[in-house]
Amino acid sequence: MTHRISVLAILFTVLASATGALADAKKSGVLRLASEGQYPPFNFFEKNKLTGFEIDLAEAVTKELQMKPEWKTYPFDSLLIGLKENRYDLVAASHSVTPERAQAVDFTDPEYCTGGMVVSKAGGPKTASELAGKVVAVQVGTTFVAQLQGIKGIKEVKTYPKDTDCLQNLVSGRADAWVTEKFVALDIAKKQPKLKLQLGETLAEEKIAMAVAKGNTDLVKQVNQALAKLRKNGTYAKISKKYFDQDISCK
Repeated sequence: MTHRISVLAILFTVLASATGALADAKKSGVLRLASEGQYPPFNFFEKNKLTGFEIDLAEAVTKELQMKPEWKTYPFDSLLIGLKENRYDLVAASHSVTPERAQAVDFTDPEYCTGGMVVSKAGGPKTASELAGKVVAVQVGTTFVAQLQGIKGIKEVKTYPKDTDCLQNLVSGRADAWVTEKFVALDIAKKQPKLKLQLGETLAEEKIAMAVAKGNTDLVKQVNQALAKLRKNGTYAKISKKYFDQDISCK
């Protein structure tokens, strides 16, 4: 019984801390945001300015909350850890919603829906079955790693710190294929036609959402309300078409 009480006390302390986080942020007038900054067109630096679909969307949400955004960037695989350590309030960095991640953080409603796409050079693999015997590049910490590990016959799954590292290894011939988010693949193929990338199938559909510290239900609720308003008034579609020429919301 004593053990149960202590565990509950710790849990209530954590939840109380998370619940009070939004009140503290509102008082300061600043919402602390975090992203990777290495994942165009979703989050990236352009002339030393952080920009991208998720950056614009998160800033529109912050405006709806009548607060000012304050950005920090960290490697993708450390971003969710920073929420637990209270380094920031909200992460917008293309995190797929998974049961494992949902045990550590709370997610907002989906920002968009997507999936991992097989990318190769001309004549390379285009489907999951064609990855057999191939070396495949993928960014560390993404859900695509587990998806690839579940495909039989792949010669090697090589992980890299950044998605751009994966592209470089594909182009240089150190990897036979690259699996990345489909809109990232479409954007690169459009902007860098000289690479002559071959776009293959999408492995599995995923829901992508912003993340907050576990128990910060007030912030989740207010972000969801803001996202709903941005979809209704056309702001979401405007931001989406700016980067993708289409509305990428979940249908």
